[in-house]
Amino acid sequence: MNTKYTIVIAIVAIAIIAGAIVAYTYSDSGIIVLNGTGASFPYPLLDEMIKDYETIKHNVQVDYNPSGSGAGVSALIDKIVDFAGSDAPLSTSETEKAPNTLHIPETIGSIAIVYNIADVPSGLKLTGQIVADIFQGKITKWNDSAITKLNPEVTLPSDTINVIHRSDSSGTTFIFTGYLSTSSTSWKNGEGLGQGKAISWPTGIGAQGNAAVAQTVNTTKNSIGYVELAYAIDAKMTYAAIQNPSGNYILPTLESTTVAAQARASSGLPAGSESWSNVNLLNANDANAYPIVGFSYIMVYKELDDIPEMTQERATAICEFLWYVIHDGQNLAKQVNYAPLPSNVVEINSATIKSITFNNQPVLK
Repeated sequence: MNTKYTIVIAIVAIAIIAGAIVAYTYSDSGIIVLNGTGASFPYPLLDEMIKDYETIKHNVQVDYNPSGSGAGVSALIDKIVDFAGSDAPLSTSETEKAPNTLHIPETIGSIAIVYNIADVPSGLKLTGQIVADIFQGKITKWNDSAITKLNPEVTLPSDTINVIHRSDSSGTTFIFTGYLSTSSTSWKNGEGLGQGKAISWPTGIGAQGNAAVAQTVNTTKNSIGYVELAYAIDAKMTYAAIQNPSGNYILPTLESTTVAAQARASSGLPAGSESWSNVNLLNANDANAYPIVGFSYIMVYKELDDIPEMTQERATAICEFLWYVIHDGQNLAKQVNYAPLPSNVVEINSATIKSITFNNQPVLK
């Protein structure tokens, strides 16, 4: 393994363990500390939620480390956090390692295809097939005929495309590669490709986390990458208009994300205790929907006794925070460019949180 990545993984592991130790203690002022880690995809929203919640609940501190979905699931399996964040639902093998886990969608976001090309503003038209070919190393120049044919009004350079991807195990990658798998047969069936939180990238350089990918694209000429929309907007990036199933080229916006979420969520969703492995919001069947949209989940054990050193007070604090996230916390979504949860998702989440128990008794009455 690359020494740099080994060091990074070690640092993340130490941070998670340290956080876990803190999670089971009280501060000198008697504050209950809740500990979570995982997806960076929802972090801009979750950070705002946490800051707002702590002004309401002065005796609760929520510490969340945006370490990536893979790290979040690993921490959940190891039972060293109170809750985990992941943009990918648990796989069958992960469910076997963390039985009794609940899926609670906390938000919905778009993945923007961001680029750094001199004098080319947002709106470059791309199809899923072209994006897959770029990330597979089949299209290597910005003035490739496949791109220029869609963008005759844009002057594109003959420079090599610099591909930037995630280096860590990432739910953002899971959603992105899921979209590429629906767009390209060669991607879906390619060796080491398909859909996953971590894949064998055939080209490009890696960066850890959404923020690092955004920074790398912004500082690398003629580059392309993928980040959650909130990061693209915060970093003042340019991003592509992606062709949806209706044939329209759609920019990722709050409106086009909401349309996609509502179109997909209306078709029915599982209960929080059931498998979400087949749930996705990709390629929603609406003319105005952006095609690369996904849920981000909070995952928590249904029986909180499964977490070492859990107490009734801590269990109550966890459930009350989760209740805030899916109700009042949704009022913060639009201001940081996430789509609020549709009412049917909130209803499912409410039932899920009410099913959480401690000592075999419901935590919230």
